[in-house]
Amino acid sequence: MKVPVIALILSLIALNAPAQTDIPKLSLQQVAPGIYVHQGVHELPDSHNRGEIANIGFIVGQRCVAVIDTGGSPEQGHALRSAIESITTIPICYVINTHVHPDHIYGNIAFKQPGVSFIGHHKLAEAMAMRAPFYQEKAERDLGFSLKIENFVPPDHPVRDTLVLELGARTLLLRAHKTSHTDNDLSIYDAQTKTLWLADLLFMGHLPVVDGSLNGWLATIEQLKTIDAKLAIPGHGPVSADWPGALEPEERYLKTLQSEIRAFIKDGKTMEDAMENVGLSARDDWQLFDEFHKRNISTAFAELEWEDD
Repeated sequence: MKVPVIALILSLIALNAPAQTDIPKLSLQQVAPGIYVHQGVHELPDSHNRGEIANIGFIVGQRCVAVIDTGGSPEQGHALRSAIESITTIPICYVINTHVHPDHIYGNIAFKQPGVSFIGHHKLAEAMAMRAPFYQEKAERDLGFSLKIENFVPPDHPVRDTLVLELGARTLLLRAHKTSHTDNDLSIYDAQTKTLWLADLLFMGHLPVVDGSLNGWLATIEQLKTIDAKLAIPGHGPVSADWPGALEPEERYLKTLQSEIRAFIKDGKTMEDAMENVGLSARDDWQLFDEFHKRNISTAFAELEWEDD
């Protein structure tokens, strides 16, 4: 029996088209009613993990869904969107990018569609534009995929101080912080469950990474401690019900950097001296210590050596 030509063509197209099942499944944990988190791994981004190392997730209201960070690759963004659609029929209305780092924003393109607004710190768009060429080169070289400029989706609604989002019987308070982990950090507070989504303002297990201001981050930590939260969601590591206790290891590490570097500067020692000697007592407390600690010292030293001028 001959197969009609049109049917044959259609069957070949179907065989070659990417199927819904080709989208990888994303593990998710409901940490509070309507709040879902995918926990990343404590690894350097590479072609094996494709940069998919951060905590990402979403919050469901009665009217719509807010996505919080979209992952370290376009593929992970599509996996997150697929996971949301498998859990709820409520539409996505917001994508909140907590800061500019690749493991939090590379999945944005999966959500760029009518009805979805992108939210971020008022300095996020500039940070994206400045870093995009380097990020594109690094993704091609280290992560095993290519990025177009369209992958860097800037916020439609920049947050300068605070912004309230209504999801339907659920209110989120977004706060733009002064320079801390980066110069474009955003936190999200869910009043219904008293959940504080901190992204990389809080590291658990993974060594904190200073890409902004050491002094500014410590000041932000003092402000965060005053928030009446029951649950804290970090950018890396497990969700914590110990608040504000979850901040203590990070704060202790950052204060150690601050005090020891200040002492080195006062004694006339160099950045190289500091990089070889500062903060070594914390090595056993953190994963990826050797990968990020000297970089932290370099960033902090450059800041602290000018603070009295």
